[in-house]
Amino acid sequence: MNILIIGSGGREHAIGKKIGQSPLVEKVYCAPGNPGMTIDGIQLVNIKETDHQNLIAFAKRMDVTWSFVGPEIPLLNGIVDDFKEAGLKIFGPTKAAALIEGSKSFAKELMEQFQIPTAESKTFTHYPEAKRYIEEKGAPIVIKADGLAAGKGVVVAMTLEEAVEAAYDMLEKDRFGQSGQKIVVEEFLVGEEFSLLAFVNGKDVYPMAISQDHKRAYDGDNGPNTGGMGAYSPVPQISEEIVEKGIEQILKPAAKAMIDMKRPFTGILYAGLIATTEGPKVIEFNARFGDPETQVILPRLKNDLAQVITDLLENKTVDLVWEKEGYNIGVVVAAEGYPGDYTRNMLLPKFSEADTTVYYAGVKEEQKNLVGAGGRIYLVEAFGETLEAARKKVYETLQSKNTAQTFYRKDIGLKALEGSHKEI
Repeated sequence: MNILIIGSGGREHAIGKKIGQSPLVEKVYCAPGNPGMTIDGIQLVNIKETDHQNLIAFAKRMDVTWSFVGPEIPLLNGIVDDFKEAGLKIFGPTKAAALIEGSKSFAKELMEQFQIPTAESKTFTHYPEAKRYIEEKGAPIVIKADGLAAGKGVVVAMTLEEAVEAAYDMLEKDRFGQSGQKIVVEEFLVGEEFSLLAFVNGKDVYPMAISQDHKRAYDGDNGPNTGGMGAYSPVPQISEEIVEKGIEQILKPAAKAMIDMKRPFTGILYAGLIATTEGPKVIEFNARFGDPETQVILPRLKNDLAQVITDLLENKTVDLVWEKEGYNIGVVVAAEGYPGDYTRNMLLPKFSEADTTVYYAGVKEEQKNLVGAGGRIYLVEAFGETLEAARKKVYETLQSKNTAQTFYRKDIGLKALEGSHKEI
């Protein structure tokens, strides 16, 4: 089989590497990909992820068996619909189904209608009304841009002033452009967050191992929100009971709701959840793999990923087998200044350590060397029999490298280790 992956980041690198391990697969292409992927034999295709017609032409020309969509923007632009119309197999939700990520207000309406547990919220398009509601509810409170904002459109406001300013920035100052012309204001939930993803094909839901992402830029969950600074899997402080409730009360009802709303979902459904005293509640839905969660979840999958997706595309039942022992942890190395204006073109260190894996994202090649070209540059991942052992491998590798003009969090996975959170 020849497989085409659409996207260019660390998530797509991890998907390509996993698919490339299958004996069924001859070639893995990635469009546009990044030069770091070639280390794992992934072939780059110089076509942008938004250029549907040229991607379709390439898939036909290279006899691609099926394609896999990594990022959200092509999904919301209808790439799955376009490929299917051209008679090509592709794994991902249609434009109509991807709205579960593309509009937070749509996701909220769906959850309300189908009694899926989530935070109380209200949607606004006018600043004065939003301001009144925020003042009535008080802080802490959460302000979200309705549309896509690359993981940065959420403000967890601990003060009224901060909340009002966030609403003003989005609705009046167009901070997120079209994405922020409508905002969702929701109650602040207290609890431990975790990511619960699943392969979905209509009503069939196949859950993955859970993980925990670290969204804030700096240690101790400080600083601005980012696309994610690191993750680990599994999450020992989240009980099996909570995970089971997440599957039965959230993932399965959401898949059924999408069918009922005439938007059947096929692809990766990502539920960002919080374990509250009342059980798990939805913070957000995504219509694709998370980044950096993918880089720590996929190494735990014992199945042949290419076979799993082939079976799902053929409407067959799959039986997923997950690693039950040990931990996988990944730490993102980002450019100085990220998530704001960041440094570029720094020379990146070379990695040859056998016990760690590097997934590349914001990189380009100059004179046979990789240099920084994005906010999140690469992620270093390791497996350990204990979380301590996995952390040690990653951080020892990073400490041995020249990481000038970049930064990374030193506390990924520490929350689980310190026992500051008992099992929920």
